[in-house]
Amino acid sequence: MPPGQNKRSPLKCAYGLFPTTNRRPMDRTPVSLLVRLQKPGDQEAWSKFVSLATPMLLGWARSAGVNGEDAADLVQDVFAVLVRKLPEFRYDRDKTFRGWLRAVTLNKWRERFRRTTPASLEAGEELLAEAAVADAAETFWQAEYRGYLVSRALEVMREQFEPATWQACWRQVVDDCPAKQVAEELGISVASVYAAKSRVLRRLRRELDGMLE
Repeated sequence: MPPGQNKRSPLKCAYGLFPTTNRRPMDRTPVSLLVRLQKPGDQEAWSKFVSLATPMLLGWARSAGVNGEDAADLVQDVFAVLVRKLPEFRYDRDKTFRGWLRAVTLNKWRERFRRTTPASLEAGEELLAEAAVADAAETFWQAEYRGYLVSRALEVMREQFEPATWQACWRQVVDDCPAKQVAEELGISVASVYAAKSRVLRRLRRELDGMLE
């Protein structure tokens, strides 16, 4: 099934496939995308990150009631901050990448919200409206962030694998199909299906190391 037609969110699989315990320290994975983004001049890494993060940030913008060109502008505002600040980011127990990105995104939304709020709106109403979006934002970052990132990363990585290898992983991880069914669909052995899934996910874990917590 093509990526755009999957019937099931990869969220459940994202949490199962990328546990937060026993995570390898970032300094042991110099090939991760996050580490590459922190080095100056890596345009390929930034291009990949923009491709990964844009659909996710647009999804959050829509959940916050921002649509069309305003949503695109908000995403551009976020990326402008990331270009300046991401090289300074350092992971620790109290400062995860997800939490940091959430704070940047919500702050840029607040700035835009306050600029565009009608002057006639009561101060209390403004605070209530802002709080409502903040609650929705928290739900998004807690429940949907990893699913967005994992599914989009799989799509971006598609060209890096043979079609059958990528499809075997996608059908199991995103469409939640049994390995036997996938093997029959692709005309390969069940063992090959599991091997394909393992190969793709190993690459995915390395690429997204440090970005999922």
